[in-house]
Amino acid sequence: MDLSYPPEVQGFREEVRAFIAANVPAGWRGLGALDTDEAKAFVEQWRRVLAARGYLAPAWPVEYGGGGLDRLRQVVLVEELAAAGLPASGSQDVFGIKMIGNLLLRHGTEEQKRYFLPRIISGEDRWCQGFSEPGAGSDLAALRTRAVLTGGEWVIDGQKVWTSQARSADWIFLLARTDPAAVRHRGLTMLLVPLDQPGVDIRPITMITGDTGFNEVFFTGVRTAEANVVGEAGNGWTVAMSLLGLERGDEAATNPIMFRAEIDRLIELARERGVAGDPVVRQRLARCYSRAEIMRHLGNRVLTRWLRGEPTGTEASVSKLYWSEHHRAVTELAMDILGPEAMVPTGRGPLRHYRTDDPGAPNSTASWSTVWLHAVSGTIYAGTSEVQRNILAETALGMPREPRPDRSTR
Repeated sequence: MDLSYPPEVQGFREEVRAFIAANVPAGWRGLGALDTDEAKAFVEQWRRVLAARGYLAPAWPVEYGGGGLDRLRQVVLVEELAAAGLPASGSQDVFGIKMIGNLLLRHGTEEQKRYFLPRIISGEDRWCQGFSEPGAGSDLAALRTRAVLTGGEWVIDGQKVWTSQARSADWIFLLARTDPAAVRHRGLTMLLVPLDQPGVDIRPITMITGDTGFNEVFFTGVRTAEANVVGEAGNGWTVAMSLLGLERGDEAATNPIMFRAEIDRLIELARERGVAGDPVVRQRLARCYSRAEIMRHLGNRVLTRWLRGEPTGTEASVSKLYWSEHHRAVTELAMDILGPEAMVPTGRGPLRHYRTDDPGAPNSTASWSTVWLHAVSGTIYAGTSEVQRNILAETALGMPREPRPDRSTR
């Protein structure tokens, strides 16, 4: 595990710091510095600043609007943005830049890259992901949405669920079954589908928080061009699984910084509420701090392998399990510090429901209680803690596979 950076990247680090100093307006940072509208405006303006410099998609080739940075400089960039408390992107870019943009770079045609990638950078096209279905969540290969090639177009019928940001998206990348005779993982195709057309019905799902970020999306005779296939028809499973290896370096570099900043905010909350001297609170704060330090070293391990171009599957599973359980513990402590006040959230909530460190966010009950609810969901999405433990037990430790009805017990 390498904990140092070569001297040649220090110049780039200073360049990034100078860029931040020159482009970030005064008065944006600090607890409660911005109200909701100001914070939203800041994030979108900052997105445009990053895009103009090539930093919005730093790994993408320059000809597609990216920065053309190597992996080491990508890490330095996201480290400096995280250390300054700045977003590395704008709203909804996780689907456009980190997901479909990177998939197109890896599997797309030249025509797809030249058409879609600049529109993602500019924000002209916003994206969402259509994988999960009512009967195909963890078992994604059981999906039933169908697509049939007719007259030069794919005609799609089916349903997707838990689709984030579908109502504000222009396009969806989805998995559909294009060969009904093929078994499970085979016969799936990844398609790019415009959402502004007849036959698309988007219905919001109201959560316990009152938020409606998730949606059901119904497709009835929805059409997309034959050319809007990512990779090859019938090879959608392989394309989708390649998502798992994307952006591990970003997470490994930024998560420890983000969670360390969250602990600083938690300590400030304890001081504000007059419980910083309570021995039990201090003990729990110390545990949170220790876990954040352990996470930093786990991140360094993942980062070292990622920079070398080595697989990060096992380390990534350890990291996901660790950060999600840590985040839940931190936010639970915040709720205990807030006490009964947390039952009636007041003040400004976070722009992103899983982060307490959005620009100018306050130490409000609304901020912490919202993040706490989403921290619990963090132990579920992208592989539940139980699934991650099974993966580690079976693949890293060589333990017997968990018994299942569809597996032989002999």
